[in-house]
Amino acid sequence: MLENGDLIFVREDTEMGQAIQASTGNYSHVAIFLDGFIYHATVEGGVLAQSPEDFFEAEKVYDFYRCAEIDCPEVKKRAESLLGAPYNASFYPDGDGYYCSQFISELLPIFETIPMKFGDEEEEISPFWEDYYRGLGLAVPLDQPGTNPSQLAQSPQLQFKERYLDDLDS
Repeated sequence: MLENGDLIFVREDTEMGQAIQASTGNYSHVAIFLDGFIYHATVEGGVLAQSPEDFFEAEKVYDFYRCAEIDCPEVKKRAESLLGAPYNASFYPDGDGYYCSQFISELLPIFETIPMKFGDEEEEISPFWEDYYRGLGLAVPLDQPGTNPSQLAQSPQLQFKERYLDDLDS
């Protein structure tokens, strides 16, 4: 079960989810559970807080991780102060707003930045990301400092708790 301060890592089969997972590892999204709500940065709504009922969806895999040392009231205060910030669709380090792992790193400053990857086994930059950045009119920020959900999940400060599959709808 979810406990206050747990991180939720998501695997999904959307086109963007698969592109992120192909470039970075197991996960395409990360969120944090604080006082009954799930805080995360989304493409659709920027930084927001959702009830678990609104967050969890069928067809996705959720892994819960515990952060060894977390000051939940302080982290929640930071999360609340960022509600409504836009989504950083460029993934640039100085882009406006936050992408999901950038938001979590802002709340929990325990994660290092790493050079960002946008490729897969075959190419340094996959066709998905070439099209994505062409649509934004920006260069792909290859090797720019950033974070991703799979990298955060590998932090020695986190401990895997359990896997959750939302099958309430079936």
